[in-house]
Amino acid sequence: MNLHIPPELLARLNLQQQSDGSYAIVIPSSANMAADTVGRWAQGPRHSHPALRFERDDLRLDHWTFSELDSLATRLASALQQLGVGKGDRVAIHTGLRPETGIAHLAVYKLGAIGVTLSQLYGVDTMTHVLTHSESTVIITQGSAWERYRDLDFPHLRHRIVVGPAGPGELAFEDIIAKPAPDFRPEATLANDPALLMYTSGSTGLPKGMLHGHRILQAYLPSIALFFNLDLDDDRAVFWSPADWAWVGGLLDLLLAAWAFGHTVVTSEHRFEAEWAFEFMERQGVTHTFLTPTALKRLAEIRHPRRRWPGLRLRVVCTGGEALPGPVLEWCQKELGVVCNEFYGLTEVNHLIGNCQRLFPPVAASMGRAYPGHGTTVVDEAGEEVGVGETGEIVTRIDDATQFLGYWKDEARTAGLRLGERWLRTGDIGMRDANGYFWYRGRSDDLIKSAGYRIGPVEVEDCLLRHPGVAEAAVVGVPDSGRGHIVKAFVRLRAGCLPSDALVGELQAHVKTNLAVYKYPRAIEFVEKFDLTSSGKINRRALRDAGVALNRSTTK
Repeated sequence: MNLHIPPELLARLNLQQQSDGSYAIVIPSSANMAADTVGRWAQGPRHSHPALRFERDDLRLDHWTFSELDSLATRLASALQQLGVGKGDRVAIHTGLRPETGIAHLAVYKLGAIGVTLSQLYGVDTMTHVLTHSESTVIITQGSAWERYRDLDFPHLRHRIVVGPAGPGELAFEDIIAKPAPDFRPEATLANDPALLMYTSGSTGLPKGMLHGHRILQAYLPSIALFFNLDLDDDRAVFWSPADWAWVGGLLDLLLAAWAFGHTVVTSEHRFEAEWAFEFMERQGVTHTFLTPTALKRLAEIRHPRRRWPGLRLRVVCTGGEALPGPVLEWCQKELGVVCNEFYGLTEVNHLIGNCQRLFPPVAASMGRAYPGHGTTVVDEAGEEVGVGETGEIVTRIDDATQFLGYWKDEARTAGLRLGERWLRTGDIGMRDANGYFWYRGRSDDLIKSAGYRIGPVEVEDCLLRHPGVAEAAVVGVPDSGRGHIVKAFVRLRAGCLPSDALVGELQAHVKTNLAVYKYPRAIEFVEKFDLTSSGKINRRALRDAGVALNRSTTK
């Protein structure tokens, strides 16, 4: 069932309608993510429009126009060129949610080089692996974040550029960008030229690098417009996300996306906390945000936010990265009073499914519908499409416009994403209903098989979250001699709700009554907090493999 797009929207959405009624995403032969974002607005009537604001810990603001950002990126690009960086070279970017991160990405793209994103949450082993595996020759980092790596030897690094005080053998970022570069000429790049190398958080062995070309932003623009609810024409719009700019959600779905549409981005290094986030959004006039479901769940613990922060201008929230619980969507709509559009995809191939309230109503706990330009469907193990209501693997066409160029130095793994001659695999299990909405059932390796039943952990989590005492829940399968596996739930309770045997029974009965008897969690552990991956998701693998600090555990 294809989503109908009004003809007057097609050009704005970078889409063309095909003879069979489906849509194709238009990708130009040449593209460059610096020229297509800040560079697009640096000249002409919007050159003085605010592009970036940075709020310091003392609430002082630094700000840059599109013209000023473009000039700083050109200076950095020229300096990197003088250090020997050229087309295809890897430059690691390790500056967090700071303006230098945006400037560094723009500079790298101007050179035709490849930006390697590094989270400041990386440990020593992960940092060593990524810098070595990517063969990065330059790193742009921040003094406080770099301190624990300073004495390590990275065999390919030739230059270390540091924001803040530079140590022996290091270059100060402020000095690097001080010299004008009137003679610099940006590298012409094609849409498929490599631009961005992103590594997974490493929850399953060593992180793997995913390489994207300059085309990726062009491929994302239609779905970005949709999950921001076709609400991108307001010159006063302000975008913000606490999501790490080392990941797709923070970098491509918000920072570069907002700049592509000519809008202001605000940022802060402040640690994400629910009350602070509301205060920040009110103070900075945020209208559009990307928040992970985990962040939204934290916000949803606050009752009547509009009463407490009456100056909030927020009107559109988009979310992705993991399943959004139905109760959280309902809170966004009723308590926060905003449009909340969920979207789904992988770093490898993205924005396959989602919502756009302006075109069709979101359905609580569903993933949304297939976005135009993507041939997303559900198939069985042989690659044959399954019927309405049947569970299978979510796949997309093998020519999907948002797919990456491949895993860095791993052609075999790249080839392993293919399912036959037609499909790209996601590894996610789901089903599609008669109205075209998709329903997530978990990762293929997370699917719980218990006593012959197939149980998706997300549906159990969603049910638990509907209990008034539950703030967060994560569900995994654990081995059991009788059933193969049993459902086990890790639960963080709301303030004022205390763990007890009676509450365990109440939660189990809640799932039995509202979901299914065979899906209830036979084991429940109450936890004070969840460990998150560096991309902001609950680390379910850690729950399965290592367990968590335990307040109370019981099995029935």
